[in-house]
Amino acid sequence: MSEEYKFGWVALIGPPNAGKSTLMNHYLGQKVAIVSPKPQTTRNRISGILSDENSQVVFLDTPGIHRMRGKMNRFLLDSAWEALGNADAIVVLFDAALYASKPHLMEQELAPVAKPVNQSHKKIFVAVNKVDKVKDKAMLLPVMEKAQQLWPEAEFIPVSALKGEGADVLLEKVVEALPEGPPMFPEDQVSTVPMRFMASETVREKLFMSLQQELPYSTAVEIEFWNEEPDRNLVNIGAIIYTTKKNHKGMIIGKGGQNLKKIGTQARRELEDMLEMKVMLELWVKVREGWTEDVGFLRSLGLGE
Repeated sequence: MSEEYKFGWVALIGPPNAGKSTLMNHYLGQKVAIVSPKPQTTRNRISGILSDENSQVVFLDTPGIHRMRGKMNRFLLDSAWEALGNADAIVVLFDAALYASKPHLMEQELAPVAKPVNQSHKKIFVAVNKVDKVKDKAMLLPVMEKAQQLWPEAEFIPVSALKGEGADVLLEKVVEALPEGPPMFPEDQVSTVPMRFMASETVREKLFMSLQQELPYSTAVEIEFWNEEPDRNLVNIGAIIYTTKKNHKGMIIGKGGQNLKKIGTQARRELEDMLEMKVMLELWVKVREGWTEDVGFLRSLGLGE
């Protein structure tokens, strides 16, 4: 271990679908957080731990910051702001390709992020993401000018979280900004979230990928049971998929149960790779009206925590 070993917490902040989960998964070399073309897929603050001989960085992947109303969205925003208070440094991500083509969205989506980040008095890095998608680089100039007005004290780094371009430069600068200190986690640990949570997120990701409508936003996944049989290298997992309406239940299950079977098969295969053991996965779909406004139920799911 280096004599000047660095340890610190780094909050990944930005609007929905900015690439926060993609960047964190890139650094870890494996999937810890859901990655989807749909916005607002991250619901909990998920940590990823990156360790080497000189540093240990704990990334806090936060829910996308937006102005949507409702109790669940309030929980998500509270989780994102709490991460700022816990962080030693902040990485703000935004989709430069989106704002290059639709500049009117920039103030609307980034202004809610700018003030709390600036008031945190932490070291700020702005990862200008998806720059590889902008063919005419001149279109990035007004985007950069506006971003520099929003975060005048920040350091800007162009990146492609998906391809990893610029990610090493960003990481090097982030580590430099962290305080000296010993690691808090074993070097082979990649996240602080429990495996039950990872299982529920895996099922929820497959829901997102199989349902093309807005339906996934009214779904939640809860692990009902988790029974391991070490002698058989087997784990039995039961999960409940909650939705808000009866007709949604039929859409999730699909004709003859085919969609639910597909979701279960895809989730089971990924969980077997993750757990390195056989998985027996059972899924049920239940209707729970108004669950997105039920504070007790939201807390039971750990949303926003």
